[in-house]
Amino acid sequence: MILKYTNNILYCLLLLMMGVSINRLNAQPGTVVESIDAVVGNKIILKSDVEAAYQQFIAQGNYGSSLIRCQVLDQLLLNKLLLHQAAIDSVDVTDAQVQGELDSRMSYYIQQIGSEQKLEEYYNKSIPEIKEEFRPLIKDQLQIRAMQSKIAKNASASPAEVKAFFESIPADSLPYINAELEYAQISKNIPVSETEKDAVKEKLESYRERILKGEDFSTLAILYSQDGSAKTGGELGFTNRGELVPEFEAAAFKLKAGEVSEIVETKFGFHIIQMIERRGDQINVRHILIKPQVSEADIRKAGAYMDSIAGLIRSGEITFVEAAQRFSDDADTRYNGGNVLNPQTGNTRFEPDQVDPTIFFILDKLTPGEFSMPAIAQTPEGDNLYRMLLLRSRTSPHKANLTDDYQRLQQTAVMSKQNKIMEDWVQKKKKTTFIKISEDYSNCDNLKYWLN
Repeated sequence: MILKYTNNILYCLLLLMMGVSINRLNAQPGTVVESIDAVVGNKIILKSDVEAAYQQFIAQGNYGSSLIRCQVLDQLLLNKLLLHQAAIDSVDVTDAQVQGELDSRMSYYIQQIGSEQKLEEYYNKSIPEIKEEFRPLIKDQLQIRAMQSKIAKNASASPAEVKAFFESIPADSLPYINAELEYAQISKNIPVSETEKDAVKEKLESYRERILKGEDFSTLAILYSQDGSAKTGGELGFTNRGELVPEFEAAAFKLKAGEVSEIVETKFGFHIIQMIERRGDQINVRHILIKPQVSEADIRKAGAYMDSIAGLIRSGEITFVEAAQRFSDDADTRYNGGNVLNPQTGNTRFEPDQVDPTIFFILDKLTPGEFSMPAIAQTPEGDNLYRMLLLRSRTSPHKANLTDDYQRLQQTAVMSKQNKIMEDWVQKKKKTTFIKISEDYSNCDNLKYWLN
């Protein structure tokens, strides 16, 4: 059996599982003759599951081979064993956990592609439809993670163990570490004036009155809504309770079929909503969204405020960390001293190509410990904000060493222990679990482990 925690191929596959699900949204029917490739307990692995993961791995620029297919199925077998045992041990995840992870993943993909509208256009599905495709996969992933945590929760590595682990690696086998950087940020939203908000609400109220007098909601949405759903007349498709932002959802669930809401304010702007159909805790609504625009005066005021914060840091009255905690509007970094986490790894280190180009361009001019002047930037939703960036550290390409890479080496040492714990667990559980693998994989030497 392959080391599940440290094998690079399988680690990539785990990271790409979300991409696999997206690709399936556009998969052409009939491309795979469906069959069952393996059974683990009461869980099955379909040929399409293996093929989707394999093709996604290739799509990322990797080379394919029969060995990779064997490794793909190896990982899927482990996942199914973990899910099977999670059900037996009553290891479950809540709907709130699934929703939180789903929202986080969607935000990341929207940020990567540029906007919700671009994501919808690329996959030819609405955001709620894409989320619904993801939901079962996300729940499985969280259950797998929870089961792994339960099995290997006691794995740790002391400084002495990390040192011993490092010294056990032959000098010519030490990994080569790419250039990396760490950075922090303070961001400040640019507030919209009450005058602009009143103008937007007045405009929406005029649309609402026209609808109440008989005009078609869908037509007005196509003409005036600033949401990606405008092209479908503002229709969002069926969504479950908990999938929409709270203010929007609270207003929508109060409506009867055909009824139009009062004006609703959310983080996206101002809406009017029309109920199309409700099925228990599922609703299908259409809406018109108008986003208030910031004025030049609002921008100047926010810029002056950020300049004053920069002055306090420069004078030594407060530190960057204290300023982030007191003044930043970014909830993801505010209580972490402004430190930005790499969504691909979960730690604070970024390789240069993992940083947004506009951010990297600023950081590349800084020395460690230096911060940039406040500048206007954009949120994934397209709203303007002011942002300051602090370069915390920068390393050049080098061979791993205890001084620069202790955290990485400690994580690797812990994963080595987790590997051993996991292998012992699998060895025990596969003896009491029904496992069958298709004869199509009879040449996969790595899979024979599962049947011995």
